[in-house]
Amino acid sequence: MTELAEILERAARGGFPPPDGGTTVIGQPDRRDAGVLAFSAHSVVFTDEDPRWVRRTLAGVDCDTLAAAMNPWFLTALMARTGRAMHTIDLLTVADALPGPPELELREIEDPGHPRVARALKFRDDVRVWASEGGGVLVLGRGVAGRWEAAIEVGEGSRGRGLGRALAVAARHLVPDGDVVWAQQAPGNARSVRAFQAAGYRPVGSEALLVAH
Repeated sequence: MTELAEILERAARGGFPPPDGGTTVIGQPDRRDAGVLAFSAHSVVFTDEDPRWVRRTLAGVDCDTLAAAMNPWFLTALMARTGRAMHTIDLLTVADALPGPPELELREIEDPGHPRVARALKFRDDVRVWASEGGGVLVLGRGVAGRWEAAIEVGEGSRGRGLGRALAVAARHLVPDGDVVWAQQAPGNARSVRAFQAAGYRPVGSEALLVAH
């Protein structure tokens, strides 16, 4: 298990890093994933760049040290240094697996050329995708540090009917018993945030993933 996987495993069970205002700098869990995690009063930067460069750059950020690792100036410097891009800073949530099959009727999509499948394969391994009536889509795969990650999509005509929550709950039934499933939501996407929290996903921190071009 990588160091980042251990940190995530502990956080999923409520064992967060000490709220000491510090930053932990560790290596990437694999070539694909680099980025920053921010917990309560503690951040984790996972990159294969020189840790001394990371700490020098953080020290030059003109803001409260508690927020330095998620400051746009630092993230921009990290992207320039690594040659990577970043889409957004997400809310990171997690939920425990639930026993038995999901109540929502799902049809698995096995076409590797399907747009949702093709996109998911860029960020996750062991990807599986299901569709539901009403235009719902559920994506499940192994993401950062091998964790199970879920993403959902609800068709415009089916929004406001609880389908997003049902898809998020279904993901909890599709991961192995005793495991957990993670999900990221853009903080501004209030409907998605509400759907996942209604499905029992608890906020853990924030996350900025850097993706290779």
